[in-house]
Amino acid sequence: MTYEGVLALAERLAAAPHAPAPEDLPPSLAGIDYDAYRQIRFRKDAAPRLGKTFSVQLFHRGFLQRKRVDLFLQPRDGAPKRLGYASGQFDLGPTLAGKSFPPELGFAGFRLHHAFDKARPDFQEEFLVFLGASYFRLRGQSQEYGLSARGIAVGTGLPAPEEFPDFTTHWLCEPDEGEKSVTILSLLDGPSLSGAYRFVVTPGEPARMAVTASLFPRKPIERLGLAPLTSMFLHGQNGPGIRDAVPFDDFRPEVHDSDGLVVETPGERLWRPLSNGRKAAQVSTFSADPLRGFGLLQRQRDFSAYLDVQARHEARPGLFVEPAGSDPAADAGFGAGAVQLFEIPSREEWVDNIVAAFVRKEPVVAGKPLALDYTLTTVGQEPAPGLPGDLARVVQARSADAERLRPVKPPQPGRRLFAVDFLGPHLPTNGDAAVSASVSASAGEMVEPIVEIVPQTGGWRLYVEWRPPAKLPAGDVVVRAHLVLDGRAVSETWDAVA
Repeated sequence: MTYEGVLALAERLAAAPHAPAPEDLPPSLAGIDYDAYRQIRFRKDAAPRLGKTFSVQLFHRGFLQRKRVDLFLQPRDGAPKRLGYASGQFDLGPTLAGKSFPPELGFAGFRLHHAFDKARPDFQEEFLVFLGASYFRLRGQSQEYGLSARGIAVGTGLPAPEEFPDFTTHWLCEPDEGEKSVTILSLLDGPSLSGAYRFVVTPGEPARMAVTASLFPRKPIERLGLAPLTSMFLHGQNGPGIRDAVPFDDFRPEVHDSDGLVVETPGERLWRPLSNGRKAAQVSTFSADPLRGFGLLQRQRDFSAYLDVQARHEARPGLFVEPAGSDPAADAGFGAGAVQLFEIPSREEWVDNIVAAFVRKEPVVAGKPLALDYTLTTVGQEPAPGLPGDLARVVQARSADAERLRPVKPPQPGRRLFAVDFLGPHLPTNGDAAVSASVSASAGEMVEPIVEIVPQTGGWRLYVEWRPPAKLPAGDVVVRAHLVLDGRAVSETWDAVA
């Protein structure tokens, strides 16, 4: 199978009404709970090899993973070979001990393993998982799994229920001799569209995935999220991060897989800390015409910020999306549109309550194909390879009651003082440098900004006070700031909710 072959399959699918994949399962599999499903383990000695340094392990169907995904091995030469199911490939655990299931049961998904140490080709570590709808997870060599990516997002944040298309078939291509990457071809199908995908995955530090896709809409789609990322944020440096949100009674100072959204355009790089605790879900929109890249990142990398020995949030990857042809001089990329951030109130850390995706300005109409070409890169400690630009980044932002720290007479309740720390190799090291700040607020006013060098870190800190308006607006109040030197921005823009 070739990418062109998958593309032809997707186009034919889109010309016909959508046929939902069957979810029929034997009662013993349909009725198991989470713990029983977790006890089902694929036997390592049954893992098919992909060249010398890659292998594939398979996921059993059951519990929430009800749909069958067809899996094939694609040799370098010749026809694809279906991966056949047999109960003996798995240790089914105590709940299902002694049971067997027919070959047509199939699989729920797969995970790829790689020998990072070429001298030990048989010691292979997992680095990529495709499991459920169009979700997949990628990690760098030294990282733990965290946020997920998706093939596509349909209707995220709209009043109607979100649609979740499925990767129904994958072809795992045998790499060439000595190849450092592995290619996956995938067929997507859902009620509103079908699609063909090619993923060229290069494990390492960082891990990279080049994504090429062709989408075929069956119907108009009101909101189509390209290169979507899905993550979890409960609380961070300033608790939930929203005014009047209920705090978390937790021994862990921070709990999140990602702590902010970064959006890169030719004139600006924006950093939006994530928030939780609103009364209702909310979509925030960040215009990008054109987009150079966006990502959900985990900037806080210190164990002391989390204190969670098992979860290891400090080792969770960020993911950065960079459209091919994102150079503003090139006629390519995602086109005009916006990065949209969807934040869902949540009190449970097992719930993915954050979604970020690019939404084109051009409407999605039935019968008009869409072509995508972008790269996903894992991000760890910053500065990191794969993140463009030399602007200083926001490394910390905290807020407190300005009435206590900057008392005024008569008192003005609701005032907040923000302390925002910036760090970057191109910031001045001389505390007398004429670094200033550009600040603004969507309601109320930002007053008395003060910028100073931080000798302990080598970075710079902005102190600025936000004074609320006489009547607060119904939605978020957004405050913004960046550092300025010699008339030009030298930092990314901190864009936060007051």
